[in-house]
Amino acid sequence: MTDTAGPTVVAVLRQHWPEAEVQTCLVADDEDAIVEILEQWSRQGAALVLTVGGTGLSPRDRTPEATRRVIDREAPGLAEAMRVQGAARNRFAWLSRAVAGLKGSTVIVNLPGSERGARESISSIVDLIKHGLEIAAGGQSHP
Repeated sequence: MTDTAGPTVVAVLRQHWPEAEVQTCLVADDEDAIVEILEQWSRQGAALVLTVGGTGLSPRDRTPEATRRVIDREAPGLAEAMRVQGAARNRFAWLSRAVAGLKGSTVIVNLPGSERGARESISSIVDLIKHGLEIAAGGQSHP
């Protein structure tokens, strides 16, 4: 199966942060493997880590559990905003178990695995992420 959601998310990121270094990787549907890559990218100082997929009700969907093992603090408003805005277009968005939070100053957000769901989700919170990244990095400005 070809990953279309990941490249779609990268395209959205490039629209908003054209100069940013963007790294991607495919990780097996394995909770420990997901934890390992989230920990690695946080240690390396990534400002933002987005996961794509693994947020549904399938037995192998373990991304939220892996994310909770890594983050120090949750940022539940990001996942709530994605669900609310997604449900306005697709009632099944309520089934998403996505979570978001911080590992140190790294913001980690789970996105759905469908191309449409991933694009709509990241687009719905991109302004929140921009402000969140500034605050997480120690900035003190508020709109």
